[in-house]
Amino acid sequence: MTITDCKVHRLRTKLADKAKREPEFRFYCLYGHIHRMDVLRIAWEQVRRNGGCPGIDNISLNFFDSEEKVQNFLTSLQEELKEKRYLPMALKRVMIPKTNGKLRPLSIPTVKDRVVQAATRLILEPIFETDFHDCSFGFRPNRSAHQALGQIREALQKGKTSVYDADLRSYFDTIPHNKLMACIKMRVVDKSVLNLIKMWLKAPIEEETFKGRGPKVTYPKKGTPQGGVISPLLANIYLHWFDTIFNREGGPASQIGAVLIRYADDFVIMVKDQCSKIEGFVKEKIEKWLELEINTEKTKIVDIKNREQFSFLGYTFRYKRSPKGLPYPMLCMEPSKESVRKAKERINQILGLNKGMIPIKDVIQQTNRFLRGWENYFSIGYTRIEKRRINYHVQNRMTRHFKRRSQRPYRPPEGMSFYTHWKKLGLIYL
Repeated sequence: MTITDCKVHRLRTKLADKAKREPEFRFYCLYGHIHRMDVLRIAWEQVRRNGGCPGIDNISLNFFDSEEKVQNFLTSLQEELKEKRYLPMALKRVMIPKTNGKLRPLSIPTVKDRVVQAATRLILEPIFETDFHDCSFGFRPNRSAHQALGQIREALQKGKTSVYDADLRSYFDTIPHNKLMACIKMRVVDKSVLNLIKMWLKAPIEEETFKGRGPKVTYPKKGTPQGGVISPLLANIYLHWFDTIFNREGGPASQIGAVLIRYADDFVIMVKDQCSKIEGFVKEKIEKWLELEINTEKTKIVDIKNREQFSFLGYTFRYKRSPKGLPYPMLCMEPSKESVRKAKERINQILGLNKGMIPIKDVIQQTNRFLRGWENYFSIGYTRIEKRRINYHVQNRMTRHFKRRSQRPYRPPEGMSFYTHWKKLGLIYL
């Protein structure tokens, strides 16, 4: 850890300690920390590591190819913040395909705006982290999807098999600005920091249209832009109040022993029975109190004791007959069909028709990189069958890919199977 990292770490620790000691304290002097050079330097490093597309100004991270350019950029940015001349630029709208055929809108800030947002997150995150509940796992330091999945498995093993599987419709795009700002003001009253957040929420969004007609500009009245560095923190701050009212005295957690597991805007509520009572509570608090919308098409109540199942964070939970012939069913946690389908689609892209000119070594490296990532995530639960299916799919696609690279028929060396041949070339198998 460098000296700069140590200083920022000590600052964040002090902010967290203050917030923990005084739960009602509202921080009023934070803006000066945001434009500290050591904070901006770490924010820049985070933005650089995360990569991403250029914003509306078309300045990419590759532009900062020397330490001199980086230092000049950070010095200029620090002066803008100190003199309060900083103004965020418009967001660049990019449409990302979803698995259901629809498009997900991403709003990409410029590199400069991403650095300021990262610096602000460095200062605000330790304050709000002390307030967040243990049931929240998404976009938080030292918390992961595997921990959320472990909590679900533990609750099921304790008999909480009646599950309210919730889905919010366009959560990031529907957060009311006035209520979000009210949530932030519960902890932060520094007007300069609040003004920064307001500017990011109100920043115009530019979207390319047909040629000759210019970009389409919209001014958001609600929502926090997906693609912004600080958006995940803001989203957690808003849904934190749902966690609070759920777990407080008199809420479902204390009344009927319900368990809430939330990862960003995806959450499940688990209880031994009477899960129908949860539905009314969630509908009232989410739709009336927080002014969000429940996606009724994807939200459901299941009881996995009755041979039903539900999926969360890429895994499917269900009970199945014990393979050892035992009289009681076995809890099965396995990659969902959707996860396997996405994996096969990604493999098809890596070994697609347009990849015939890429060197064989590079093709195998790209395939291995994806397979290692998939195996690291799906390293818990019962995954043997799905891994076997993906291995079979990779072998078939690899064979087809090699056969069409040349007009001559491609065959492995004599006496060697395709399976052994790919393995000798470096292909890994799950």
